[in-house]
Amino acid sequence: MDDQKPTSSPAGKLRKHEDSCETPAVAGSQKNSEEADVDAEAGRAEASSDEAGAEAAETRPKPARGDKRPKAKPTRDREHEAATKEREAPSLPLGPVAHLAFVIVAAIGVYSFVSVAKEGELRRRCTPTCILRPNYAGYEKKVPSFTLKDTRGHDVSLDGYRGKVVVLNFWTKTCGPCMEEMPEIADLARILRPMSDVAVVTVSTDETAEEATSTLKAVLKEEPPFPVLMDPDLKVVRDRFGTSLYPETWIIDKDGVIRARFDGAREWSSATVVELVNQLRGGGYCPAQARDGKFVGDSVRLCDGLSGG
Repeated sequence: MDDQKPTSSPAGKLRKHEDSCETPAVAGSQKNSEEADVDAEAGRAEASSDEAGAEAAETRPKPARGDKRPKAKPTRDREHEAATKEREAPSLPLGPVAHLAFVIVAAIGVYSFVSVAKEGELRRRCTPTCILRPNYAGYEKKVPSFTLKDTRGHDVSLDGYRGKVVVLNFWTKTCGPCMEEMPEIADLARILRPMSDVAVVTVSTDETAEEATSTLKAVLKEEPPFPVLMDPDLKVVRDRFGTSLYPETWIIDKDGVIRARFDGAREWSSATVVELVNQLRGGGYCPAQARDGKFVGDSVRLCDGLSGG
C-alpha cells in the first residue's frame, strides 16, 4: 500500500482543465466587458449629440407647412426694389392737404363775393346822392320840430309827418329861382302822390297866405298840389333851420333824420330824385358825407367815380 505512487486525480485534471478553460473565458469576458463599456460610452455620446441636436431644432423657428422661403436677393436687386417702392409711395397724404386747400380757396371766394356784393350795394344806394351832389349830407342830424299854420289857418306839425319821407321846400315870392323851380316841385308832388308814405311840403316866408296862394296860382296855373305853410316871422326857416338864401330843400327820412339839403333850384321831377326818395322809403340811405356842396373823406373817391368827378 505504501509503495504505490500517488497518481493524479482525475478530478484534479478535470479541475485544471476547467481552470485552463476558465481562464480564456474570463479573459474574453473582460475584453467583451471593456468593449461593451466603450460601446455604451459611444452610445451615450451619440445620444447626447442627438439630444443637443433635438434641443437646437426645437429652439429654431419651424417653417410653416408649405412655406417656401425665397432665397436672399443680391444687394443691388434689393436697392432697386426699395427705390421703386419709394417712387411709388406718396410722400404726403394728399387728402387732408387737398381739403385744406379747398377750404382756403372757398373762404377767399366767399369773402370776395361778400366784398363785391357790399361794394355793389353801396354804389347802388349812393348813386342818386352822388349824382345830385347835395350841399349837406351824411351827418345823421335830426330835423328841428315845428308847428306852423297852413294857408287855410290850420296848424300843421312836422312831427305829424313822422313815418313818411318828407321833401321840405323853403321859398318866397321875391325869389326868382324859387319861381323857376316851383313847377318842378309841383311835378314831383304829382309823381309821389300815389306813395302814401311820402309828403311834399313847402314853407313860404311871405307876409300873408293870400300873397303866397296868388303867387303860386300865377306860376302853376292851378292850385298847388302840396300844402303851403306860412312863416312870415322867420321863426322856423331862419331861426330853427338857419336858412338865409332861397330856395332851399331838405330831404328827411321816416325817422326824422336829415339825409340831404340842396341849396338853389333843382330839376326835382327827375328819375334820380325819385330813386333817392324810394331808397329812403325802403329804409336805405347813402353814408356819403357832404359839406358846403363838396363830398369829404372816403365819399370823394366813391362819388367821383359814380358821378364822373
